[in-house]
Amino acid sequence: MSKFYSQLDDKLQKFIEEQKIFFVGTAALESRVNVSPKGMDSLRILNKNQLIWLNLTGSGNETAAHILEQPRMTLMFCSFEGKPLILRVYGKSRAIHPRDEEWNEWIALFPEYPGSRQIFLLEVDEAQTSCGFAVPNYQYQEDRGDLVYWTDKIGDDGVKKYWEEKNQTSIDGKPTQIFK
Repeated sequence: MSKFYSQLDDKLQKFIEEQKIFFVGTAALESRVNVSPKGMDSLRILNKNQLIWLNLTGSGNETAAHILEQPRMTLMFCSFEGKPLILRVYGKSRAIHPRDEEWNEWIALFPEYPGSRQIFLLEVDEAQTSCGFAVPNYQYQEDRGDLVYWTDKIGDDGVKKYWEEKNQTSIDGKPTQIFK
C-alpha cells in the first residue's frame, strides 16, 4: 500500500542515503519523457524538503532541457537489497551551471568529478512510498569507473567539445543552455 509524505522524514532520508542508484524523470511540454539512472556519489539531502544532485557528462542532456520549460522532476529510489521499498520524490527543480555564481557553494558538497555539467536543486513537495515487492534482488559490487576514465582521458577541452556537439539540445531539439 502506498503512503504519501509532505517531507522526507528521517526514515526516508536514511533509505535514500543507503541507495547506490536513483532514477530521474522529467518531461517538457512537447517532448519524450526521459528517465535516467544516476549513481556514484552524486546526491545530497539538504533538508526535509530539498535534495541536490550532481549531473555528470552524458550522451544527452534531457533533464537540463526539460526543466527549462517544465521544472517538474521525479526522483525514484528502489531497494535492490534487503527489505523491498520504492520511494518517489516529487518536486520542482532548477539547474545550477559551472558559470553560475552559486556553483562553488554547491559543488563543494561532492567529490571532484571531471565533466561535472550541472547541479540540480530539487524542492520537494511530496514523496510516496510503495511496496517494491516485484523489484528483483541485486547485490551492489562497485561503481563503474568508465565515465571518470573517459572524461579524464579527453580532458576539460574534450569535455567542452563533447558538450558543444552532443549536449546543447535535447533529442527533441530543445535547448539545454549548457553554454547559455
